[in-house]
Amino acid sequence: MYRMRGWILVAVLAPTLVLGGCSSEKPTARESAKVPFATQVVKQQVTPREQVWDGTVQAVHRATLSAQTAGRVIKLPYEVNDYVPKGAVVVRFTDVEQGAAVRAAQAKVRAAQAAYAEAQAQYRRIAKVYARSLVSKSQMDRVTAQRDTSRAALDSARQNLRAASQTKDYTVVRAPYAGILTRRFVQVGEAVRPGQPLISGLSLDQLRVEVQVPQSEVVLIRKYHRAWVVLGGGAKRIEASKVIVFPYADPQTHTFTVRLVLPTVATGLNPGEVVRVAFMVGSRPRLLIPGSSIMHRGEIVGVYVDHDNQVILRQIRLGDRFGDAYEVLSGLDPGERIAKNPIAAMDYLITRHQGGAKRYD
Repeated sequence: MYRMRGWILVAVLAPTLVLGGCSSEKPTARESAKVPFATQVVKQQVTPREQVWDGTVQAVHRATLSAQTAGRVIKLPYEVNDYVPKGAVVVRFTDVEQGAAVRAAQAKVRAAQAAYAEAQAQYRRIAKVYARSLVSKSQMDRVTAQRDTSRAALDSARQNLRAASQTKDYTVVRAPYAGILTRRFVQVGEAVRPGQPLISGLSLDQLRVEVQVPQSEVVLIRKYHRAWVVLGGGAKRIEASKVIVFPYADPQTHTFTVRLVLPTVATGLNPGEVVRVAFMVGSRPRLLIPGSSIMHRGEIVGVYVDHDNQVILRQIRLGDRFGDAYEVLSGLDPGERIAKNPIAAMDYLITRHQGGAKRYD
């Protein structure tokens, strides 16, 4: 077991020897051959210059549903934190009084229909006789007024029926949109009155972020109107579909509220949490390399550089992260070629130096 550990130690340290190697010997034919792993040329890229502040995630659609009729709660199908589909019943009341009012309104409609039918028939009979000048105009005017009055009464009865039916519909409260139930203000068996809060909820389909920004930075934010929500230390960025700068400042803090409207596909965010928001305030070139090309060995961060087909491990210092890419602050220059896969480069070095590696017994 000890012999095996000693061999592995030398094999892993072999690339480290190349890191500090400055041999004056000319490369052999094998060293001069093209490296057998994929490489890429490091280039500068123009990226946004940013200022970062903390913002709060909000739900665009959030509401508290209130009672629109009196009654007693008989059903609360959902608990707090449950997902509620759009149109689902969230509260149901007793509807004894409302049902009685609907039936009474229906009876009045039938009575008004009968009265109107009788007045209409009387009007037609008198109209025929009046056309032959057998009745006076005053009698004709009287039956015309009776017909119009009965028709108005019928319209009023129908409107009362519609209002009674609407009141009965208010005994069933439905979700206006799909979302999460966040609070219940009533319990089953509790009597409620019109205007009393029932439940609160919010939708996760559309989110936004609000940030308080110093007034000194508002000019540049208005100029570029670009911002990103930065998640996972920069591993994921969600660009705002719209940046809205409020036209007034808070008189106490002298900060402006900036609202970021997020795309509907935004995931990984929850209303109420604090997130980092990066605003574009200019642009500058950066030396970016993919994160997959970086080798982490303890506290050392480096990349394998292919310099004239001689592979060396170069220590670098990283800056900001832009999705899958990292900014290189020092250790690399534009135009240098690095290994895309550091594991493949390390295996190549181990294989190349394996003949000279010393094995401990």
